[in-house]
Amino acid sequence: MTWFRYALEEADVEGARFVQFALIVLAIAVVVALAAHLYSGRYPVGSLEEAVRLAWVAVITGVFAAIVDLCWATPPVPRSVPLTSAFVALVLAWAGRCALRWSHERWATPELACARRVVILGAGVTGEQLVRSMLSDPMGGYLPVALVDDDLAKQSLRIRGVPVSGTRKDVVAVASRTGATLIVVALREPDPVVLHEMSEIAHQAGLGLQVLPSLNELLGSQVGVADLRELDLAELLGREQVHTCADTVGEHLAGKRVLVTGAGGSVGSELCRQIHRFGPAQLFMLDRDESALHAVRLSIYGEALLDSPDVVLADIRDSEAVRLVFARCQPDVVFHAAALKHLTALEQYPLEAWKTNVLGTYYVLEASLAAGVSTFVNISTDKAANPKSVLGSSKRIGERLTADAATRSDGKYLSVRFGNVFGSRGSVLSTFTEQLAQGRPITVTHPEVSRFFMTIPEAVQLVIQAASIGRSGEALLLDMGEQLRIADVARQLMEVSGRSAPIVYTGLREGEKLHEELFGPGELDQRPSHPSISQVAVPPLDPAYLLSLAVDYGEIEVMTECATGTVPVPRTAHSDASVTS
Repeated sequence: MTWFRYALEEADVEGARFVQFALIVLAIAVVVALAAHLYSGRYPVGSLEEAVRLAWVAVITGVFAAIVDLCWATPPVPRSVPLTSAFVALVLAWAGRCALRWSHERWATPELACARRVVILGAGVTGEQLVRSMLSDPMGGYLPVALVDDDLAKQSLRIRGVPVSGTRKDVVAVASRTGATLIVVALREPDPVVLHEMSEIAHQAGLGLQVLPSLNELLGSQVGVADLRELDLAELLGREQVHTCADTVGEHLAGKRVLVTGAGGSVGSELCRQIHRFGPAQLFMLDRDESALHAVRLSIYGEALLDSPDVVLADIRDSEAVRLVFARCQPDVVFHAAALKHLTALEQYPLEAWKTNVLGTYYVLEASLAAGVSTFVNISTDKAANPKSVLGSSKRIGERLTADAATRSDGKYLSVRFGNVFGSRGSVLSTFTEQLAQGRPITVTHPEVSRFFMTIPEAVQLVIQAASIGRSGEALLLDMGEQLRIADVARQLMEVSGRSAPIVYTGLREGEKLHEELFGPGELDQRPSHPSISQVAVPPLDPAYLLSLAVDYGEIEVMTECATGTVPVPRTAHSDASVTS
């Protein structure tokens, strides 16, 4: 700039002073650039962050250069040169870095011949990050060819040369025009209605469909090609999953001695994993299945020698064993998840429901009272509301026994009712998946049969939340939205898996309802503590009275009638009945 300026004015430059000035300015520029970490690799080449940092370095260097120039009696360069030189240097630095970035991105594009062509739904920040990630990974195997977005203001937008070509209603036409075979939903919190619609559109058009994980799953990281996954059937429930803030309410478990019965089951094992995060003083895992205990301890601690005191191998149907376990462990909090839960099996073997779901719960409750347990959460089922089956009746009695224990303790004793849990062992989803894998027909009892569904995380959150907000003697229920037809769940699973199978209707089984209920007769939907959690009062049932009735009338008859509170007073009273398992 100095030579250019003097050339225009036909003046001479004093070489010695100019060289001296130039060296001083160069030293200033190096010091400022090092202080700004410009050359330490802190900022991606050609990025906005680097451009801003370059601007600051140029401005600061230009200001110091102007000050140095003013320190000479006769300035070595014209007063305007330091600032104009800083501007020119900034433009040249930007240009060089932009050229380098363009060259890198130009050669990093996925191989066109073998990359899967993709239409991305969503041209927001998430979609932009995904496009850049795909185009910057030559081995990624994804080539974005178009975006679609319902925001009309984005219809002329291009991201890395990829155009926004319409709204989501145009996605099939856009895919056909561009040769795309995959739709990627790049919405951070997608509406279940939108996912359902895109699933149907993709299925009808023969296109693949993938979604990005939720923000919680990504933990706030930048999105990329590696974050793509197949659409989860649970996302097609048609409702938002309920989050009950278990991360905050679970803090009451910190420093406590916690015992989980049925710790090897689907819900019990997830309970153990979630409880472990809150830092209990000790977590005792009780189950009668040693293989299940091995699996859950391995998932939590990374080893499973089964020789530690927190692993408890016992059967809740053994009253003496339960009493000894509680006397040794002295838990502060108990989550009672152990139960038999298959409706048809218990219709065939009702005495097993009595032994496990009734007597087992009674033994655990009595041991908890003797050990001074302050919080007891009994896991029940929606089938306990106005029960029509052996399973429902046995679980309803479990609720009533828990309510009775609440009257005999200063602690908190309550129950939680679940609907069907997606992903649990023996659930309808796992059954359908196995039938599809074996190429067998999917069996459904009735074309109109419907059930409430929830995910395992929702179920576990509700259990942990119940221990915090529930009132002693109550039963808590999660708002699970509308019931889903089982036949529709089967069809959705076939769409997501890409397999098809005939649906065979086998007829409703003994004790099975066409539609489930959440509330029994006289129960009111009250939500005093959380907008998505109902709390209902449960009438207590004296276990001594229950057991005396069992002696007079038989376990099965009493279990069925006592669940609804219609058992008559026996002809002979038994004030201190005893029962052996």
